[in-house]
Amino acid sequence: MRKLVFFIGGAGAGKTTVAKALAARRHAPLFDMDTLSRPASEAIMRLSGLDPNDRDSPVYKTLCRDLGYRITMDAALENVDLGSDAYVIGPFTKETEDPLWLERELAGIGAALQDVEVKVIFVELQNEELYRQRIQRRGSILDAWKLANWSAFSQSLAPRHTRWRLPASSVLHYDNSASLDHERLSLIEQFVYGGNTDLIEINP
Repeated sequence: MRKLVFFIGGAGAGKTTVAKALAARRHAPLFDMDTLSRPASEAIMRLSGLDPNDRDSPVYKTLCRDLGYRITMDAALENVDLGSDAYVIGPFTKETEDPLWLERELAGIGAALQDVEVKVIFVELQNEELYRQRIQRRGSILDAWKLANWSAFSQSLAPRHTRWRLPASSVLHYDNSASLDHERLSLIEQFVYGGNTDLIEINP
């Protein structure tokens, strides 16, 4: 069965690293919202006389956020419609709070949860300081607002859950505080492709 796999988490958690590692192993199409929406976001912000590197402020979210998700999901669902697996990377903060969001997205390609296997991997770190350290270490200009407004931004790093109508066996909370080695990647691969239907907690 074709698979739609979400890699969800806060900035600095390493969701892109985890997704890319599994995509490379499985040769799966990967759709990173940051990559797909960046050209449009930069153009919109620049034309509005605003910082093109802003990805976090309220004005960015008003102008660009929903467009970024639309671009990403349209590309991913097009591949699912063709029978391919699709890995999708993004925070999906608002979307995971809507119980019917996922089913509406699938309905757009004439699909349903019965014929697309959906997996959700929440990539997380053990504490707020680890998030800060990793964001600082990667040195991206896109993180300037996060670090300058840490008190407000850090609220988005709380543990997450989804209200989508999925069985517990389709949701994995992956603690990415330790290095992603071969063994840990194999456990994630087993969750997505293997026969283990129990909820897995991968701890450091």
